Amino acid sequence: MQDRIVLVSGVGRGIGRAISELLAAEGAAVAVNYRRDRDAADETVAAIH
Repeated sequence: MQDRIVLVSGVGRGIGRAISELLAAEGAAVAVNYRRDRDAADETVAAIH
């Protein structure tokens, strides 16, 4: 996944969070999107950086 940019929605919990963590671990640059829970999205961003 090196040199790939991905957009993941629903990163605050569940599948969206798991996918963003997996893709980041594989070397992708992950852009995150959330709808309701900014704090949860911020936690995901902190976990993948």
